[in-house]
Amino acid sequence: MNITEIISKTNDFLVDEFEAEIDELQPDANLKDTLELDSLDFVDLVVSVETEFGVKLVAEDFVGVETLQQFYNLIEAKLN
Repeated sequence: MNITEIISKTNDFLVDEFEAEIDELQPDANLKDTLELDSLDFVDLVVSVETEFGVKLVAEDFVGVETLQQFYNLIEAKLN
């Protein structure tokens, strides 16, 4: 799966599951602020990634992940 497919699939579930506005999902947007995530939402985010991509994420994976692009890159790294 290439990065374009990862971005598309990720944005689809962010819109569906987190009620994000598609025009807000820009690569340089802050992940937490854009999605208005609290600690429980992060759990939902991890479950969504596991469901959509079949990869496991742990809290340590999110260290340094601030933007949506970094989040997409994290998923890509886990897939490879």
